[in-house]
Amino acid sequence: MRTALLVTAIALATLTSAAAQDFTAAQREACKGDYDKFCKGTIPGGGRVIACLNKQRDQLSSACKQIIDAQKK
Repeated sequence: MRTALLVTAIALATLTSAAAQDFTAAQREACKGDYDKFCKGTIPGGGRVIACLNKQRDQLSSACKQIIDAQKK
């Protein structure tokens, strides 16, 4: 359990895309539940987590949708 939390924390800390800035703690927290639900096995880096979350966009929480949408701009 502790290892899973650490992996999740590291993964969320590295949520980035080519044009995106690092997420703030608040942004990571907004997408944590969605990451755990839809993208848990996704290896961070190269925009993979953002891409995974974006594929599930219709099912994301409204807070996470806003963050994902802002990364596209």
